[in-house]
Amino acid sequence: MEDKTKSKIIYGIILCFGFMCAGFFPGYYYYKTYKTNNSVTVKGLAEKDVKADLAIWNIKFTIAGNDMLLSQKKILSQLDLVKKYLTENGFSDTEITIPSLIVVDRFAERYGDSNPMYRYLLTQKVDVKSNNVDLIEKASNNISTLISKGIVFEGNEYSNPITYLFTKLNDIKPEMLEQATKNAKDSAMEFAKASGSTVGKIKKASQGIFNILSQDENGSERESIDKKVRVVSTIEFWLD
Repeated sequence: MEDKTKSKIIYGIILCFGFMCAGFFPGYYYYKTYKTNNSVTVKGLAEKDVKADLAIWNIKFTIAGNDMLLSQKKILSQLDLVKKYLTENGFSDTEITIPSLIVVDRFAERYGDSNPMYRYLLTQKVDVKSNNVDLIEKASNNISTLISKGIVFEGNEYSNPITYLFTKLNDIKPEMLEQATKNAKDSAMEFAKASGSTVGKIKKASQGIFNILSQDENGSERESIDKKVRVVSTIEFWLD
C-alpha cells in the first residue's frame, strides 16, 4: 500500500512538471515570435543634381527641285557649309557622322500629290555626337548663320533636336544608396522614438528604381542639360 502511495505521488509530480513545461515553452516561443516580427518599414529618398555628359544633335536639311542633278549639287554644297560650320565651332571628324542622302521622286509616289510643284525631294542628315554638351548647345543656338545662307532645316526654326544624356549613373549609385539608407533610418528612428523602441539592423531592403529627371519641373529630361537623379529605397528595420 505504501509503495502504491509513493508511486501516485511521483506520478503526480511528473504530471505537474509536464503541465508547467507545456505552458512555459509555447509562451516563450510566442514571445520570441512577437519580438522577431517587431519591425518597421520606411522609405528613404536620395536626390542628386547632375549635368549631362553626352549630347546627340540630329541635323536635317532638305532641297526640293525638278532637276535631279542640279538639286543634288545644291544640297552637297549646303552639306559642305554645315560641315565647315561644325569644324569651325570645334567639332572633330570623329564626332560628325554623315548618313546617305535620301532622295524621293514624288512622281513615283503611289499615294502622294498627283501634281506636285517639285518632283524631287532631297534630304541630308548630319549627326553630331559629343561629350562636350556645352559646345553643342552653343553651336545649335547660333545655327541661324546657316539659315541666312539658304539652308532649310527640319525641326525648330533655328535648330534641330538635341538629346542630352547622363551616362555615369553607376558612378553615383553607391553614394545615393547610402544617402537613401540614412534617410530611411532617420525616419525609422523617429517612429521608434514615438513608440518607445530602438532601431536595430536592417531586416529587408529594396533598392528602388533610379529616375533621371529634368531639374526644370516643366522641362523634358532628354532636352535638359541639367538633370536630377532620384531614388526611393524601401527598407525594413528591426525594432528592439
